[in-house]
Amino acid sequence: MSRHYIIPIFVPHFGCPHDCVFCNQKRITGLSTNVSPVEVEKIIEEHLATFKPGAFVEVAFYGGSFTAIDLDIQSKLLEIPYRYKKAGKIDNIRLSTRPDAIDEVILDNLKKYSVDTIELGVQSLDDKVLYASGRGHTSEDVYRAAELIKRFGFNLGLQMMVGLPGDTLEKDLYTCKEFIKLRPSCVRVYPTLVIRDTFLEKLYLMEKYRPIILEEAIDICSLLLMLFNFNNIEVIRMGLQPTENIQMGKDVVAGPFHPAFRQLVESNIFKLLFEYFIKSKKISTENKKLIVEANNKNISAIAGQKSSNVNYFKEKFKLKDLKIYQKEIDRNFINIIIDETFYEMDLKSLIGSFLKDKNIMD
Repeated sequence: MSRHYIIPIFVPHFGCPHDCVFCNQKRITGLSTNVSPVEVEKIIEEHLATFKPGAFVEVAFYGGSFTAIDLDIQSKLLEIPYRYKKAGKIDNIRLSTRPDAIDEVILDNLKKYSVDTIELGVQSLDDKVLYASGRGHTSEDVYRAAELIKRFGFNLGLQMMVGLPGDTLEKDLYTCKEFIKLRPSCVRVYPTLVIRDTFLEKLYLMEKYRPIILEEAIDICSLLLMLFNFNNIEVIRMGLQPTENIQMGKDVVAGPFHPAFRQLVESNIFKLLFEYFIKSKKISTENKKLIVEANNKNISAIAGQKSSNVNYFKEKFKLKDLKIYQKEIDRNFINIIIDETFYEMDLKSLIGSFLKDKNIMD
């Protein structure tokens, strides 16, 4: 499989008609100037010079509400990657925008410039949460925009946040399940962080907003990731991308920030599923050696950061020892051997049973 390269082009707050309580795009992207067509071409050329031949290359406009920009400016910015796409130098064009900045005229123009994927910054499908977050749109705008995007033949991406003002686990699960019904091609999930120079920072300092803690964010996002995975919806990012400034103590004032947030979530999922499997099968573990065989891509998540899962299971199940070995098997399966007794874990099936038993999945 060829390498997938992304050429990110940030348009910080360019075109966005609202100041959401959590947002300071200049701090999040690390940029403070609006991008020009000349800069777009320069960015593309600089990145292409570093890519290996035969790679899949995607130009992605991030950081603002792209389709809220004046239509003429949209066209001038899109003309550059469109030219590279026609020349066969890039493969895809992606952009992110607001649900209330989508209509037939805008989509016709995006088609003209061969845009492939449109990601909607939805954040929540609970109208009270949207209002408290200063989003400036309703859930109805999301459903309308998603239907239009798919009708016009674009790939639909959806972005959600957990821990927003007025948010709850139940509301997060509702948003997740509604996303699944919309059948997006991809999803991003972000825990809410308190960023410097935002209204949310003011609410936090006035003790009118309490961010969720890291452990809470991991638990919530574990359930969301399991639901998306079970329904074959790809989660392409979980947690805000760390940058020089997006670090705790710098522009992140408070909230569940961790540079390896997704790994923490995936490790937690394996912990939940292993525990569920052993208990549901009533496997005797005390003073026994447990061997785990898994695909190499799952090894680090199974073990947990600094072997946290290994240590947890040794103590939880009073194991004599626990060893994890790489094996050339499908990522959706894990082998467990206890005193020469073999068990096969079908992860997708196990996720379905786990979520049903927790009354999370209908």
